[in-house]
Amino acid sequence: MSTGSDQQPVQDAKGAMDSRPQFEACDAGIQTGIDGGSGIQDPPGSAGDVADAPAADRPSSPPCKKRHVLLRIFFVLLLAFAGAALYAWQDARHFLETAPSSQGKSVIIDIRQGMALQQIAAMLQKEGVVTDALRFSLLARWREKGRSLQKGRFLVRTDWQPEKVLEMLATGKAMLYRLTLREGMPWWEVADQLEKEGFCKASDFTSVIHDPDFLRHWGIPFGSAEGFLFPETYLLPHPEEMDMEAARAVAGRLVDTFWQKAGKLWQARPSADELRDLVILASIVEKETGVPAERARVAGVYANRLRRGMLLQADPTVIYGMGRSFSGQLLRRHLDDAGNRYNTYQNPGLPPGPICSFGASALKAAISPESHDFLYFVATGTDRGHAFSRSLAEHNAAVQRYRQAVRNKKASAP
Repeated sequence: MSTGSDQQPVQDAKGAMDSRPQFEACDAGIQTGIDGGSGIQDPPGSAGDVADAPAADRPSSPPCKKRHVLLRIFFVLLLAFAGAALYAWQDARHFLETAPSSQGKSVIIDIRQGMALQQIAAMLQKEGVVTDALRFSLLARWREKGRSLQKGRFLVRTDWQPEKVLEMLATGKAMLYRLTLREGMPWWEVADQLEKEGFCKASDFTSVIHDPDFLRHWGIPFGSAEGFLFPETYLLPHPEEMDMEAARAVAGRLVDTFWQKAGKLWQARPSADELRDLVILASIVEKETGVPAERARVAGVYANRLRRGMLLQADPTVIYGMGRSFSGQLLRRHLDDAGNRYNTYQNPGLPPGPICSFGASALKAAISPESHDFLYFVATGTDRGHAFSRSLAEHNAAVQRYRQAVRNKKASAP
């Protein structure tokens, strides 16, 4: 009984030894029990002798060398990625902070409708505005401005950094060109000037300002936009193509300016009939005198003649009716031509339409003509002004003085 009880703990201990997990020593390549390097070993041939166990009975675990290899690969890749990121950052920084040229020059860039970002970037690189088209494209996308580049003509410089170039193309104003239309021009002179200065073709402009849809859109009660092409100094872009759209754009700008200027002169927009009379009278006033102080008085003379049913007898209306054929000298046969619808020596009342583009002061004079009893006026011949008369006899005397002044000028000329 005592022997059996003495042997039971040994068997239990050996069983416990057999059931303990085995560990693989990565540095020594040997296997030990749970007591490791304590120096206690199981007796030879015991169940705890792992070294004699078959290979199939050994616990499976990945070799430490494999782990070390994977760690080395990971760190190599990490260093490579960090190096690439550092290089990319330095490269991007160099691109952003470096202009193509330290001694820059101005370059005109034309961005047309429908051009892709890559095309624009390539053009910028070709013109020396940026050093690399791909990097500029990436910059535009990074700044979320790739779809914001405007069409038009831009003035940029080769000593600008890429971000300044991008800002100009995305939010800056396209190049604008000065267009100065003087007072008193008929529509065909306006058309010729627009073509000469590169804004549209004269033929396209002529078609637009006679187009019924255009006239209806802008509330013009005549067969053309004559009188509504406001004389002013404009800043306009040159079009990509000098086509009908370009002509419609510039004509619309001129007419829109007329309505803006006119709107400041009357309290309420006049009716169509009132508008016709005001615009026609303003155009006559514009052509009759270049002296601002006289315009309301000249308007008063024509208002008086209209009330009395007198012929206006305005030379500029006759000249306008002759159109481009007028050679510069008004003759008696021109005044006698009843076939000229604009001949106010032959046809009573106002002419059928305006005769030129007039300024705000002429329109103001037509709206508020001076109240007086003058019925005639003629140039003094000595300055830009006019002599005003109440009767035909006074007027004839003023005409004689004018002719004498002209003769005196010719006589004193070298």
